[in-house]
Formats: sequence, structure tokens, C-alpha cells
Amino acid sequence: MSKKNKLNGIVSKINTLPEFVRVKALTTFFGTVVKFTGTAGIKVEELTEKRAVVTLKNKKSVQNHIGSVHAVASILIAESATGYLAGMNVPESSVNVIKTIKADYVKRAKGDMKAVATITDEQVKLMQSQEKGETVVKVTVTDADGKEPILMEMVWAWTPKKR
Repeated sequence: MSKKNKLNGIVSKINTLPEFVRVKALTTFFGTVVKFTGTAGIKVEELTEKRAVVTLKNKKSVQNHIGSVHAVASILIAESATGYLAGMNVPESSVNVIKTIKADYVKRAKGDMKAVATITDEQVKLMQSQEKGETVVKVTVTDADGKEPILMEMVWAWTPKKR
């Protein structure tokens, strides 16, 4: 049985809502708590202890000079998906922080973007049982064509809130 922190408890309650309001509730909640994601327009499509899916529309406010989603906005969706996932699993006595972001841009992105982050049962157990640690959170970022224009690696750490 998993040890739920406060965030996990809130998201678990939201996940009991009917599907047609769940995405709006998750998106509103995270857009309020993590204001920059709300400003950017990130949509939280799915969030559980082992999987997060976030999307971003290719709109003028997040575009680069060639009309694609800006490179930093692409990193933002990957960081958000992996961070929400890490946040679901760290102990209540800890805080999660991004440690490393690696991004290799391999082709031009087209249209809207989607980030899917996943962690294993072993990672969940590690995160929930240790007050301090770090782990690589797998993330795949795809564009409207379903291609992966950016290869990313996100390392999340968690440390005690009180030092």
C-alpha cells in the first residue's frame, strides 16, 4: 500500500470526478498552485502515482520565431509532467526539486505538444520510503504528428523540508 502525501490525496480525490470535469479540475488546481504553468496554458490530462500527461497548445503566446512551440515551453511541459509525478510520491516531510534537465532537439516540432512522464513501481517505493534521494523520471515529448522532436532526461531530487 502506498503512503499518500497531501498532493497525492488531493489529486486522488480529483481523479474520482467524472472524466468530463477531471481534466479541468486538475488543470485549474495546478495552474493555481504552480502559477507559471497556468500562465503558459499547460493542461493536465492525466495524473496518477506512476503516470502524468500534460499538453500545451501551439498558440501565439508560447511560439518561437518560426511558429513552433518555443524550446523553453517544451521543456516546461516535460518539467511539469515529471515534477507533478515526483510530487505525487515524495514523503510529506520532503520537497521535490528539479536537479538536472537534458534536452536534445532532434527535429522541428509541429503543432501542439504533449509530455508523458512515467515512473516504475521501484521508483515509487524508493520515493515514498526515503526522506532524501533522487531519480530519473522518464519523459517523452511528442508533437501533433506524434513525433518526438526533443529527447529529454529529467532528474528529480527530494530533500527534507526542514534542515
